[in-house]
Amino acid sequence: MADTVNIAAYKFITLDNLDGRRCDLLDVCSRLGTRGTILLSEEGINLFVAGSREAIDELLYTLRSHSKLADLKVKESMSDYQPFNRMLVKIKKEIIAFGVDGIDPRLKTSRRISSGELKQWLDEGRPVTLLDVRNDFEYQVGSFKNALPVGIDDFRSLPDAITNLPTEVKHQPVVTFCTGGIRCEKAGPYLEREGFAEVYQLDGGILKYFEQCGGAHYEGECFVFDKRVALDDSLRETDTTMCFVCQAILTAEDCRTPKYEYGKSCPSCYTTIDERQNVTLENRHEALRRVTNPLPGSVPYENRRPIRVPQRLDGHAAIDFVTEITNRLSRDQWLCEFEQQRVEIEGLAIFPDEIVKAGQRIIHIMPQSTEPDVNADIKIIHEDEALVVVNKPPMLPMHPCGRFNRNTLSYILNRVYDPERIRAAHRLDANTSGVVVFGRTRRVTAELQRQFADNVVKKTYIALVLGHPTNEGFESNARISREPNKLGARVIDPKGLEAATTFRELARNPDGTSLLEARPLTGRTNQIRIHLWYMRLPVCGDPLYLPGQQLGSQQTLAPVDSPLCLHAAKIELRHPTIGQQMAFEAPIPRHFDLD
Repeated sequence: MADTVNIAAYKFITLDNLDGRRCDLLDVCSRLGTRGTILLSEEGINLFVAGSREAIDELLYTLRSHSKLADLKVKESMSDYQPFNRMLVKIKKEIIAFGVDGIDPRLKTSRRISSGELKQWLDEGRPVTLLDVRNDFEYQVGSFKNALPVGIDDFRSLPDAITNLPTEVKHQPVVTFCTGGIRCEKAGPYLEREGFAEVYQLDGGILKYFEQCGGAHYEGECFVFDKRVALDDSLRETDTTMCFVCQAILTAEDCRTPKYEYGKSCPSCYTTIDERQNVTLENRHEALRRVTNPLPGSVPYENRRPIRVPQRLDGHAAIDFVTEITNRLSRDQWLCEFEQQRVEIEGLAIFPDEIVKAGQRIIHIMPQSTEPDVNADIKIIHEDEALVVVNKPPMLPMHPCGRFNRNTLSYILNRVYDPERIRAAHRLDANTSGVVVFGRTRRVTAELQRQFADNVVKKTYIALVLGHPTNEGFESNARISREPNKLGARVIDPKGLEAATTFRELARNPDGTSLLEARPLTGRTNQIRIHLWYMRLPVCGDPLYLPGQQLGSQQTLAPVDSPLCLHAAKIELRHPTIGQQMAFEAPIPRHFDLD
């Protein structure tokens, strides 16, 4: 679900006390957990920031509380992830670097033309020159039909580029446009100073045009300066990509050339095969070592942990809700958190007796938060243009949950592959080791997830269990409960979900354990562990499904604990881009003690 709000805004207005404004904004953004960049200058403000709806609304409220920014106009789009790496608030000489004396949008701008009026002109075929004042690589991603690129690599080069425009353009109506409008605030007045007779600037730029008019008269996409790379005319992220070696923007034609190899080279940086071995598995493993030493969650940070209100707790007092939903803190400790204003809804601190509603997202602010240690011995098995396949160690959660946020497989890998954002196609329990497949684009991940949902992916697990099975080959079709109980365990339930697992004994050990091969034919949570537990063959080291059909606790084991002996040894699937059936394997971990 797209729940990250992306905003872009600027205003040319005389600002003073820049140092004080910078410190105030840094404090606000740090508290809200937003990321992006805010530029402050004596000539105004320019910002592009992303965060939760609550955080963005509060940031805008803070900005607009200053009288000079009360009418700050914002362009907004949504994404399903945070597209910026960090939050920067900088003081600059100019909020858009141009370097030409005498061009001051606070004093003079060109006439503005609205998106609707420009569309009408183009619908009518009115003679007009559409001048794209963006950089050449932005123009290549997409622009208005028949637009004239100014021909620059940097906005500071625009004055020189203007001298190369056809002479007749000076005597025609010219509409300048850029991504959000800020570059036109300076380009338009400069054109007028250089003798252009009739100059307009597209109010709000391409993004506002998309918002109001869609893609009429526009070809391609709009480049944006964040991880999304480009947006379509519905302001949604597209599959346009960039070269992650040299950062060049890649068109569809670029990607079809022999010199393009995803993650390794493109026409801009292609050299020879030997010289292109910069991105290897060893390079990735070195990056993993850097990212995990120290563990990212071991460095104190402000953790803003969301807690969604379920239907069953609708109408409860906030203190009763948080006490019921999580056992991390006692009731008295939660009351202390409320007193210190660390429990929020929509950016505002709430009281313990405030009533919560189903679907609301409560934010628990945990300053100077650190996370328990995890096993970060991640190994990358395979990498190509579409996939990343890893061997996940035990005692490592896949996604943020409970006590873990940064000490998770997804967070660590996205640090390693930054600025790419890779996505898991399936999941393993925190305590389970083995093969995990990630997609390198949303489209690839969606295709992989369809294969898992359709049960066409073949999964082979290895389990070391307590006890010996009666037969060498056996199976379980016991149904599994739809919801976990209070201990966090799903159990056998005749009215539950269908589940099927086949087993084969590989070895029978003198210490009373057995090595089994397990093949789940369905994909229920904890399926293999539950079926073995139900058959009185619990997995060794399982903290939840204990011997004697007892239940323990649903916990992520620590690196010093005895590991869970369940391993995803092999996955077979259809490659999402080339269609070939592929198999990925991870060796059985040492803690199985097979010697």
